[in-house]
Amino acid sequence: MSTMTETSPEEQAASASVAQARPRPTWWVKLIAFAACLLTLWHVGASFLWIAPYSALREIPTQEVLAGYMLPMFGQSWSVFAPEPINGDYHFNVRAVIEKDGEEIETGWVSATDVELSMIRYNLMPPRAGIQSSEVASGQMNAFNKLNEDQKAVVGLDFAEGDWEEWMVRSFDELEGDNPSTEAYMAEEHLSTAYATQVAYAIWGADAVIKVQYRVSRQNVVPYADRNDPGAQRPDPTFSTTGWRLPIEEEGQSRENFADTFRAQFERIQP
Repeated sequence: MSTMTETSPEEQAASASVAQARPRPTWWVKLIAFAACLLTLWHVGASFLWIAPYSALREIPTQEVLAGYMLPMFGQSWSVFAPEPINGDYHFNVRAVIEKDGEEIETGWVSATDVELSMIRYNLMPPRAGIQSSEVASGQMNAFNKLNEDQKAVVGLDFAEGDWEEWMVRSFDELEGDNPSTEAYMAEEHLSTAYATQVAYAIWGADAVIKVQYRVSRQNVVPYADRNDPGAQRPDPTFSTTGWRLPIEEEGQSRENFADTFRAQFERIQP
């Protein structure tokens, strides 16, 4: 047996009054909600296409459009998963020749990667600035490894005068034989030198730095098969050998903003 409660006329009148008082969404609220839904659908779809293994679906928005949206803020990949998980880490070190008291002095190496990683370690809201050097190092070494031995020897030379990038390209072109293209490497060389320049300016001052040199290394982790061996050692790191370069800067870069962030963190982690 069920019971039904009757609503009094006063309660019905109050409910009707509340319903009449509740404003209906205006057209611009509906428009904003509709735009937010579209943006959410686009972001979820773009992220899926970017993360998933390559397929023809990626060409629906075109690679340029997809990359332009995902990079640099939303970039991610399957590289943390099997069958080819990340099995090593990169380091980007910088040193410089500076002028001090009328003399040219060669500084020691500074690990830009250690400085940046200290920004994200134990940080629930890590800044993207904490992974720049690792990404630059990865791109440089991957391009370096595609060169042949003669080309790698050119990379190891000093190019610290005049238009050194043009001089470097000319040195590549003068090599005999059929050699791999160096266009991709030169793009990474430019980026790496520009980054090393900002690091050097931040630490030693833009007015003091005469030339810079960067060193990229990669060290693999302990092999998976040896993971339970207490005496297992990480393999020795591999290096891409590069020479001295004149500092370069990109148009629109702010050396002041970079220095404010990088130098403050660099001084914070010094013993």
